[in-house]
Amino acid sequence: MIHTQTGSNRRILTFPAVNPCESISITTLVDSLLQLAGEILSFKPKDFSTNKRSVKETLRHIQSLVIFFEELRIQIRVGSMPAGRSAILSLSELHVIFQKLKFLLEDCTREGAKLYMLMNSGQVSAHFRALSRSISTSLDTFPVGSVDLPGEVNELIYLVMRQTRKSEARPDRDDKRAIDSVYWFFNLFENRINPNSDEILRVLDHIGVRKWRDCVNEIDFIREEISAGKKSNIEIELLSSLMGFICYCRCVILRGIDVDDEEKDKEEDDLVMIRSLNVDDLRCPISLEVMSDPVVLETGHTYDRSSITKWFASGNITCPKTGKTLVSTVLVDNFSVKQVIQSYFKQNGVVSGLKGKKKTIVAESLAAEEAGKLTAEFLAGELINGDEEEMVKALVEIRILTKTSSFFRSCLVEAGVVESLMKILRSEEQRVQETAMAGIMNLSKDIAGKTRIAGEDGGGVRLIVEVLNEGARRESRQYAAAALFYLSSVGDYSRLIGEISDAIPGLVRIVKSCDYSDSAKRNALIAIRSLLMNQPDNHWRVLAAGVVPVLLDLLKSEEISDGVTADSMAILAKMAEYPDGMISVLRRGGLKLAVKILGSSEVSPATKQHCVALLLNLCHNGGSDVVGSLAKNPSIMGSLYTASSNGEFGSGKKASALIKLIHEFQERKTGPVEPVLERERFIHAW
Repeated sequence: MIHTQTGSNRRILTFPAVNPCESISITTLVDSLLQLAGEILSFKPKDFSTNKRSVKETLRHIQSLVIFFEELRIQIRVGSMPAGRSAILSLSELHVIFQKLKFLLEDCTREGAKLYMLMNSGQVSAHFRALSRSISTSLDTFPVGSVDLPGEVNELIYLVMRQTRKSEARPDRDDKRAIDSVYWFFNLFENRINPNSDEILRVLDHIGVRKWRDCVNEIDFIREEISAGKKSNIEIELLSSLMGFICYCRCVILRGIDVDDEEKDKEEDDLVMIRSLNVDDLRCPISLEVMSDPVVLETGHTYDRSSITKWFASGNITCPKTGKTLVSTVLVDNFSVKQVIQSYFKQNGVVSGLKGKKKTIVAESLAAEEAGKLTAEFLAGELINGDEEEMVKALVEIRILTKTSSFFRSCLVEAGVVESLMKILRSEEQRVQETAMAGIMNLSKDIAGKTRIAGEDGGGVRLIVEVLNEGARRESRQYAAAALFYLSSVGDYSRLIGEISDAIPGLVRIVKSCDYSDSAKRNALIAIRSLLMNQPDNHWRVLAAGVVPVLLDLLKSEEISDGVTADSMAILAKMAEYPDGMISVLRRGGLKLAVKILGSSEVSPATKQHCVALLLNLCHNGGSDVVGSLAKNPSIMGSLYTASSNGEFGSGKKASALIKLIHEFQERKTGPVEPVLERERFIHAW
């Protein structure tokens, strides 16, 4: 059987058909055509929301050709079918056309693409028209006279040829009317006017978008199209307007959120927590930018395609990270990394391929911008004036929109949603508090959102800390930890959080507790690290909260993820910059543990970077006693040389500095040793 493209990972309205090989037997070709025809005929007219007339005509032609192919197969079996070149060429062309028709029908019924296919029904009709006429051209070259076919089959072939040659596939009248309505909605949005809900429902019913989950699928598809590749400004503007329209429909028109829908979205919330915020893992080692097209070399290292291509074009045939000479410069797509990057882009409102330039996903057109504002105003009103059920639905929509893009976060902040959410945080209803806290967490990414959340007197921060410690559900406390991380990026708020007596201890409790997942622990860990980075005075508060022994105990556990290990080592490295932090780490065996983790082959380069930083800080503050203890470890130099040569994530310079310290100590070892630590501060490093 002939192998064809499956359609997986295929861009919509692209038709990567495979030509049959020239040496193919006519038996195999006819069998494959019958199989393809069967797959095409498995589509039913009722499955299509647009271009129904073109679909019906196409399926009718394919059904007629099946009769022709079955008769050919009979002729082949009895030996009266000549396998001439003209017959092979004609059937091969039909095989390619059938593949393309199958792709086109798949696109017309693709989940989430109904609105997109409606707006492109003119292009879809053109494809049907071109492929139908191609059928006529292919049949013209088939040697009908050399095959002993029944008269009715011959008549059927000529009928199909005439009909396909005159094919005038055009958008259906109802499709045109629906398209005009959508453009009219765009015009209303641009003028900040809410469209008539009955008119919107008529269009949605026409394309088969009748449920809240249908809107979610449409939004996911449009978002993928926006970030899928190069597009003209007109295409981006249309897609953005469609995004604004369908988001409005989901929030304002189709508001029936099912329990299953809400639970599914909560699961997605868990996937976009701060555990994914280690952006360094997504950067190309050459350009240091977030990769847009990650590829793998034979060494196993990943680079951005454009950067590694320039590297090779400069005459280099080595792996930049390892220096190893490459046998082959073949680049293999790293699909797993690409999916992670796309998830990062989706969470942060970044359009793929723009090298980290943040760009809102929907505000690429005036219609999209105003639709977003109308949606935000509607949800803000529901929080204030709606009944309990309407308020809960609005909370769910706000949580979803706030993680969609920075544009929607800005719209919701301007609409006054923050103040309502902060009041709802005191709700005794567990689910309500959790959903409100999730919305606050996402809005805390917005600059204006931070100001409104904190409030003039910092009361908002205190309320979030209250949820952190006393929230009714673990999820609420987890979202509170994430919100504190985002707020702590502002120095004044970092200081305020540190001054609240139970803020840092609350974060440490999450890290210490066995009741929380690794993602929850990472939320708390990164919040603690941010408090240290943005407000140096917080270091003694973190130390007093007992973070050092908690982290060292955590690192000794074999059940934690590499992300938790990296975040823990980063905090310990920061704590070791201070003498009291250095002493606390050393007294609890932190030096030996850091050396062990550095030498492990199971941890990431980012984790090793933090290990090197911790060791360097311990040596700088601990002096020759610590350097001497480190130098006694037989494995340390090998680990440091590896880190130095790889230079991953900036650890190369620190590793080199540490190697230099050890060498200088060894050179001075025979001479008088100058004490560095005061006697009362002397400690055992191991």
